[in-house]
Amino acid sequence: MANWLFKSEPEAYSWQRLMEDGRTDWSGVRNYQANNNMKAMKVGDRGFFYHSVTEKQVVGVVEVVGTWRPDPSDKTGRFGMVVVKPVAALKKPVTLEAIKEEPSLSELPLLRQSRLSVTPIPTAAWKKICTLGGVKA
Repeated sequence: MANWLFKSEPEAYSWQRLMEDGRTDWSGVRNYQANNNMKAMKVGDRGFFYHSVTEKQVVGVVEVVGTWRPDPSDKTGRFGMVVVKPVAALKKPVTLEAIKEEPSLSELPLLRQSRLSVTPIPTAAWKKICTLGGVKA
């Protein structure tokens, strides 16, 4: 099972809204690398839900429940989407500042490719962020 990070501006689509909706199509991605990351996802993969821009913090854990398929909002037919559902809110949000301060997380794509909206999370980093957030890995 692989782990991922899904970034969303809370004003556009928040963790709270995902909790209310129960699941969502992770659509609207228009970056080839992020799209390829979604193509690699399998049902059961887990991901962090990250509030970008204004909050800059990991706030929840999601699970992939639908694999890559074409995104109907993409008229070019190049990009796709996956379906995710909420698993658990972090007991303590993990801020970007806390991630930057943790030496073992220095190689995360979140820090190296900060504009990428969907990135892989190595297993050791997944466990560390879960620990920082007070949830079971």
